[in-house]
Amino acid sequence: MRFGELIPLIGALVNFSLAVFVLYHNPRALVSRVYFFLGICFAIWNYGTFWMFRMDPGDHDGALFWARFLQFGVIWIPLMLCHISFLIAQIPVPRWLVRTLYGLHAVIFLMNFTSFYVADVRRASYAWYAVAGTGFWLWSAVFSLVWVSIVVLFRFRRTLPANARRRVTPLLVAQTALVTFGGNDILPILGIYTYPGTHYPIYPFGSMAVILYGVIVGYSVLQYQLLDVRVTMSRTAAKAIRMMFIFLTGLCALLILWLIHPEGFTMYSFFAALATLMIGATCAATLFPRLFGDSSETIERKLLGDTFEYEDQVRRFVESITWYSDVNLLFNDLDDLLTRVFDLASYFLILRDDTNRMFEVTRSHPAHSPVQCPELKPQSPVFQYFEWSQGEYLPLDSNDVYTRRSPLARQAREQLASFHSRFCFPLSSEGETFGLLLVGDKSHGRFSASDITLLLTVVKSMSLIVNQIRLKTQILRAQELDLLGKMSRGMAHDLNNLLTPVWTLLQLSNEMGGELDEELLPMALRNVTTMRAYIREALFFSENLRPDLQLGRLDLVVRNAIEVARTSRKKEISVIAIAPGEVLAEMDEVLIQRLLANLIVNAIDASPEGEEVQVFLERLPKVDPTREWLRVRVVDRGEGIPKENLSRILTPYFTTKNRGDENRGFGLGLAICRKIVTLHGGNLAISSQIRKGTTVQVDLPSRQLKPAIPAIKTAAAS
Repeated sequence: MRFGELIPLIGALVNFSLAVFVLYHNPRALVSRVYFFLGICFAIWNYGTFWMFRMDPGDHDGALFWARFLQFGVIWIPLMLCHISFLIAQIPVPRWLVRTLYGLHAVIFLMNFTSFYVADVRRASYAWYAVAGTGFWLWSAVFSLVWVSIVVLFRFRRTLPANARRRVTPLLVAQTALVTFGGNDILPILGIYTYPGTHYPIYPFGSMAVILYGVIVGYSVLQYQLLDVRVTMSRTAAKAIRMMFIFLTGLCALLILWLIHPEGFTMYSFFAALATLMIGATCAATLFPRLFGDSSETIERKLLGDTFEYEDQVRRFVESITWYSDVNLLFNDLDDLLTRVFDLASYFLILRDDTNRMFEVTRSHPAHSPVQCPELKPQSPVFQYFEWSQGEYLPLDSNDVYTRRSPLARQAREQLASFHSRFCFPLSSEGETFGLLLVGDKSHGRFSASDITLLLTVVKSMSLIVNQIRLKTQILRAQELDLLGKMSRGMAHDLNNLLTPVWTLLQLSNEMGGELDEELLPMALRNVTTMRAYIREALFFSENLRPDLQLGRLDLVVRNAIEVARTSRKKEISVIAIAPGEVLAEMDEVLIQRLLANLIVNAIDASPEGEEVQVFLERLPKVDPTREWLRVRVVDRGEGIPKENLSRILTPYFTTKNRGDENRGFGLGLAICRKIVTLHGGNLAISSQIRKGTTVQVDLPSRQLKPAIPAIKTAAAS
């Protein structure tokens, strides 16, 4: 095999592989199907040229076969280049005209079986060439269509904004080179074997132009989403593309050296040099990944879309998304993913409120308070677009080449114009769209096709889990109603038991002419006091409180709570406070004192006489630059809480202190404690071991986060 024969063979492999790749990733799109057949035609042309180079000088019949074989691909290329250019530019072409042109080429295709198209073959100094028949001269006039395709792309490029021209420019350059060098390959068929005015033989540069065309289209598919193909680049695939790039670069360099000095190469030296290059590059890339440049890898990011660098982070988020049970935690991590990993400068998450069926901005960056969007309704254009077109996302750029001619897409863009975003992704379940994710520009760089693919993966996974959480919320609401019924029955039972002695006392007093029973009177007074405390706690639990947040000393509040707890219990228990000194926190001191007093009283009640209750106040390691977290631990060495009760201990009206004296409990103390902690944006946790004691842990922020002033209404109004 001569080295020059490698050029068309590589062209055949590159274009066949790319054609299959494009069709596999988007088989339903017409532009992908047309490109697939165009790539097959390129492969046939190159493969036939390869065998034309391989034929022996005396094998006339074999050369004639391969000359006609390669023309089966060449015949269709001008028409398909023109067709794909019109599809990319979204210029409508009458169907009858398309069918007529393809029918005309089918006739030319049939001519190729006869000598009317390829009359014969002729041996040049280095290869066989076809001899044009009358049909080939007729086809040469049709070849002018390739220049129409270039004009269409050039005019289409001029209508695009500057940032959108990048996706068309490489294709325009590659197609111009292909047409120019393809015309070069036609000259020998027409009987012109040297360049006009010179004695230099005509080389088949068209085969090299086809390789260039395939590489540039592959680059545009990866980076600019050409042909509407979105590709997710894993680390393995990215490494394979790096190695392929090194291989093609080395191969082209060796072929150029062979053209300059063919006598200096043998088959062994050529492939040995290529293999040495690949082995060295593989070892360097594996053992010394930073050997070829700094960590910014600017060129590589442009070529591969930078997806492989953060795909693992997106994959981990998607894999862990099923474990979320709280939408707020999910949205917090989503915010980190969008702003830190995807590097978004802005986004808006819009969800439907199942209570009033209104859409509102739930989360956004920069942060805003939730704001309703009354203009968004189930029959709005944006929801109709996703329902009717089955589109996965909507580009909000009016110059988008794939949706700019859709009236529904245009109406949807106008409806979302106030958000100043780039893309809109639907959150849907079972065909119903219940939310939107609007993403703005990236803080640095541009969106690549891989960015869109990863965002689609995140949105689809998030749609599923958000819908599941919504269903769970509905179930919890039903459970809360059931709990409310149990609470009502419990309150009625408790109050009835407490009122019985009072009612008996009043009846006896009435029968005895106003005299009170000295035995029933203390019990009645005690029960009335208990009922008042019971009602007071129930009212506190049911109220929607707004804490009066002020900066105060948490260490003093802890000491005051200890004194209150000591005076309420006549028990020989020592309570010790361990604090780091002065600790400032933004809080409602009355509520926090009540919270801590309740916890300390519970610890005293659970502890045997002579034991000790410890109250620790600690500063946690700082992880938030805007505030620090404080922890209060109340530790007792009592009997502990049984495992079966530990999961129910915070449930309202669940109590183990069901004695009928003044220390009896009604199951609201810990529920009130949890509510106070929630009002302060903190966390409450309880751990316990039988016969070893219980620890109640309260984490509170030193500063409360203030909600941002909503600005979306102003933007919408403008």
